[in-house]
Amino acid sequence: MSYEVTSKTAEELDDAKEQENLRRLEAIFFISGRFLTVQELIGLSDLNPIIIRELISKLKEKYEKGESALEIIEKSGSYKMDVRQEYHNIINRLATGRSEFSKAEQETLAIIAYKQPIKQSVIIKIRGNKAYDHVKKFEELGLLKKKKIGHTNELSLSDEFYDYFSLQDREGRDVLTHVEPEQKIDEEENSEEE
Repeated sequence: MSYEVTSKTAEELDDAKEQENLRRLEAIFFISGRFLTVQELIGLSDLNPIIIRELISKLKEKYEKGESALEIIEKSGSYKMDVRQEYHNIINRLATGRSEFSKAEQETLAIIAYKQPIKQSVIIKIRGNKAYDHVKKFEELGLLKKKKIGHTNELSLSDEFYDYFSLQDREGRDVLTHVEPEQKIDEEENSEEE
């Protein structure tokens, strides 16, 4: 008995292979939770860059057509799967449960974000010696930038912080520091009245 490969069976094999590659790439995006370069995607998927770019386009289409809560975001040639902005309130409610950061770590990071740039010595005075461990953890995760100033370090948020917490609007502006012009005028008027 001989089997003949027809153009239809070859097409079906190609489609099956593409679907498998698509699922593989989707799994990589899902589990990584961060921006990945094409080079990283090649290493993780064993696919070539042309196929990866085609698959990313298909994933973007799939999420847009299916009216998914997920999307693929591109930034500076890197890609990340994320929850659409309009569903972040749900994510934030879920995240208030068991978090990857303790409450103390969250408070330390919040102070750094609010007061940046801030000297590490000031953070230690405010938060106590445990803040050394917090700062070390944030630095290892790439969330902070450190700059040596005298006997201490100046701490500020890194670009990875904004990516990690998805803190940019659709135009790519940082939502922590971006203020609309009319909002800024109102704030200035309020500060003059005080």
